[in-house]
Amino acid sequence: MTLTIWISLFLVSLLGAMSPGPSLATVAKHTLSGKRINGIAAAWAHSIGIGCYAFITVIGLAVVLQQSPVLFKGISYLGAAYLAYLGLGALRSTGGIAAKLESGQQVTIVESAKEGLLISLLNPKIALFFLALFSQFVAVGNEPLDKAIIVITPIVVDGLWYTIISCLLSAPRIVDKLRSKAKWIDRLSGVVLILLAMRVVFYS
Repeated sequence: MTLTIWISLFLVSLLGAMSPGPSLATVAKHTLSGKRINGIAAAWAHSIGIGCYAFITVIGLAVVLQQSPVLFKGISYLGAAYLAYLGLGALRSTGGIAAKLESGQQVTIVESAKEGLLISLLNPKIALFFLALFSQFVAVGNEPLDKAIIVITPIVVDGLWYTIISCLLSAPRIVDKLRSKAKWIDRLSGVVLILLAMRVVFYS
C-alpha cells in the first residue's frame, strides 16, 4: 500500500468518524454523566466495533450482507430498535445525563464501554459506509500487511477522534455549563436518536 493510498484511507476514516450521529451522542452522554475516562472507554469500545466492520469488509462478508437483503434488514431493524430504546430512555430521563447526575449514581467504565460498542455494532450506517467506501482499498490491499493496515487505521482514527471529543467536553469550564443543561441535552439527544431510528426503518 502506497503512502498516497494510505492518506486517502486515513481521510475517509476521519470523515466517517467526524460524521455526527448516535456515536457522538453516546460518547458525550458518558463523558458528561461520568468522567473523562468514561467517555474515553466509550470511544475506544466504539472503535472496536468499527474495527469489526473493517475486518468484515476485508474478508468479504460485507458482500454477503449486500447480497442478502433479509439479513441486512434484520440487522438494520435491530439497530433501529436499539436507537429507539436509547432515545426513549433519554426523553424520559431514565439512564440519561440528568438521571445519572440527580441520582448521584456513578456510571461504570464497563457500562460506558458496553454502550459504545453496541452503538457501533448495531448501526447499519457504518456497515454501508464500509461497503461503499472501503471496497476500493480492499481491492489494492492484497498483502496481509495491507489488510492489517486497512483494519487498524479506522480503529485508531475513530478512537482518537472520540477521545478528543471526550477531553474537550470534560474540560471544567465546558462540563459545568453542559451539566446545568442536562435535561435539555437528554431531550435533544432523545429526539435525534428516535429520528435516526425512524430513518433506518423507512430507508433500509
